[in-house]
Amino acid sequence: MRTLPRWIVSLFLVSAIFLVGLWGMTWSNNAVANASVGASATGGQSVFLPLIEKPVNAGLGVRRVNAPYYNGSIWDTTTGIFWFGRIIPIGSYPDVETYTDVRVGYTDTELYLRLSVFDRRLWYNPNPQTDALTNWDSAAIYLTPSNNAGNPLNANAHQFVAQLNWWESSRLPWQAAYQGDGNGNWIASTIPFTTETTWRGNAPNDNTDDSGWVPIFHIPFSSLGLAGPPPQGTTWNLGVTVYNRNDAVNTFIPPKTWPETLVANQPNTWGQLYFGTPTFTPPSVTPQGTTTIQNGLNGVTVADDEVGGNTMCGQGMDIWSQWGEKNYAGQTQVNVQNQEDVADWPCYSKYYITFPLDSVPSNKAIISSTLTMYQFGNAGQGWNPGPLPSYIQVFTVTQDWSQTALNWNNAPLASENVGGSWVNPLNTLPPWPGIPITWDVTRAAAAAYASGQPLRLVLYSADTARHSGKYFYSSSADPQARPWLQVIWGGP
Repeated sequence: MRTLPRWIVSLFLVSAIFLVGLWGMTWSNNAVANASVGASATGGQSVFLPLIEKPVNAGLGVRRVNAPYYNGSIWDTTTGIFWFGRIIPIGSYPDVETYTDVRVGYTDTELYLRLSVFDRRLWYNPNPQTDALTNWDSAAIYLTPSNNAGNPLNANAHQFVAQLNWWESSRLPWQAAYQGDGNGNWIASTIPFTTETTWRGNAPNDNTDDSGWVPIFHIPFSSLGLAGPPPQGTTWNLGVTVYNRNDAVNTFIPPKTWPETLVANQPNTWGQLYFGTPTFTPPSVTPQGTTTIQNGLNGVTVADDEVGGNTMCGQGMDIWSQWGEKNYAGQTQVNVQNQEDVADWPCYSKYYITFPLDSVPSNKAIISSTLTMYQFGNAGQGWNPGPLPSYIQVFTVTQDWSQTALNWNNAPLASENVGGSWVNPLNTLPPWPGIPITWDVTRAAAAAYASGQPLRLVLYSADTARHSGKYFYSSSADPQARPWLQVIWGGP
């Protein structure tokens, strides 16, 4: 996990005259593109310092979710979202896993987290034991109302646990809270919070197939000692663990965590929760040029691929053994889809794309950058009720991936949600090449360019409606319809 905000590191690097920074950046030609208002001369080069409210996670390993604020009820469709886990068939233990989407938002009174867990076998304890909730299907949320909280745990560290239940009206026996004791241990706490759970499938506590379950956490800020939400721009530590049970004898299955580095009693291994939407202030430099990056244009290769159910919800595949391993390389049409009903997870789809930035001249500042894709259709035409608009979010990705091998199970996790755009359903087939949909990715492009990395993105949504799929052309389509990235750059 990072120990210093990126803007502090940037200042240190400039003052040290291009010493290799804390993050291992090579401050050569690309370093000067770290877009900024101010500039200083070093060896004839101009160095631009970023005016980024909070750092983009650009290849450094820390996972972060930016949580939107709601003045009233939480609207799941636009919540921040992240994910972890895989779809692995039941077989020889411990090769049994779950996959989880996590939606996050906050109001004046509470922090809200909603987990959608894909799980083939649902098991819970009808007579729960508070100290054994995680022996069954359950989830834990870890929070510290600060960033980079130290170790050992102190009273500022909180854990909230929720176990699945079935028909019982009260949730209290199936949830528990804990705080750090200052010695690296969790101790029981009476801090108030509430949970809800729903499930989809045949029934818990048997050996027939289910679809999954949904725990929802409502964590009041007052329970954390706050009079209201933290100021926008505040960063906390956040972690999530999902526990899985698939039989009556509790055969051991390793839990799944976000981030992958999470150690429950070490907050510095957790991810980050940022309150609000980070901003990017364009540098005060003179625009000097525009670079367009598209697969096949000027010899550039732009790799992209879809993972998940595509437009047919995985039709023709066994959803537990084949769906998560499906590769769609070379397909000309892709789908971005999510929805609230966890039973519909075979329809979920994400879209990955990587833009090399080598064609952007060296020693420049990124002023703006826009991703454009062409929409040609959507799910739900002819249904009643019909499809609704979708807020499709764009995320940064830090790891490389192979276009011919990418699938739901091995696709890189998102580093950070960095923006989004509304995409409306279409009533008729639009004129060729479709409706252009744009996403502002300036902040992510500036960070990738500064670190000498390609711009790796993934598109996904936190949609709730059943027919949320939106269809676009991929980089394998006709050149006119391919996604493209525009980068406007400049200098002094």
